[in-house]
Amino acid sequence: MTSRQGSAASRPHRVLFVVANWKMHMTRGPAEQLARDIVRAVAEVGGVEVAICPPATALDVVGRVLAGTPLLLGAQTMHEETHGAFTGEISPTMLLDVGCRCVILGHSERRQWYNETDEALARKVRAAISHRLMPIICVGEKLVEREAGQTDAIITEQVEVAVAGAGDQFDVPLVVAYEPVWAIGTGRTATGEEANRVAALIRWIVSSNCGAAAGGALRILYGGSVKPDNVREFFGQPEIDGALVGGASLDAGAFAAIVRAAAERGRGA
Repeated sequence: MTSRQGSAASRPHRVLFVVANWKMHMTRGPAEQLARDIVRAVAEVGGVEVAICPPATALDVVGRVLAGTPLLLGAQTMHEETHGAFTGEISPTMLLDVGCRCVILGHSERRQWYNETDEALARKVRAAISHRLMPIICVGEKLVEREAGQTDAIITEQVEVAVAGAGDQFDVPLVVAYEPVWAIGTGRTATGEEANRVAALIRWIVSSNCGAAAGGALRILYGGSVKPDNVREFFGQPEIDGALVGGASLDAGAFAAIVRAAAERGRGA
């Protein structure tokens, strides 16, 4: 046990969180059907919080499916302003209007393809919290950074800047998703032990910057080629509190299997 990890006895209970990121897949009809299939597939699973983040065009129809269920509706990104001349963007108030409860921010694909910076992420985190949207803050290192031994430095910088955007507003839960960029969509994954080590670092950074209570309550997800056949390796780690699921979330059966695995971890099975 390192100084960055607390004992099981001292660690507060955190409800595991499994998030489906559908990325740019599916039009409204298929998205609605998949949402219905997932709701049915996880209906009897308790003790896990689940969110579905469809593409923006399907937020409304998926939100209607999720209404009245325990599942949360989430978005894949947002602009930090509530309105203005920002062609093509979507604001936090627009997300609230369709029923969103959470939003993915800083995903590596946003960083890579749309040049989103740590500073932009911090502004979005601040905006999400001010509108009571749960931010799911994505961090992770590239393969070249990992091979150069820079993982800890990269993660530290990304997390410190992102949580600075939260200010002192911690009445909205914070979630950080550790997604090593080299594992996203590649079929490669970090080992459970390595993912847990980085998760412990993330918790330590948040505790150091925001206080022990915020660090203890923080839920840390693992993402990057998460599938039913590998997810237990991550859910078995003490510092990992769930998963951000990409491709596997497009299959209701596969996604439900991941949710069930989280429920088993929650029960201590």
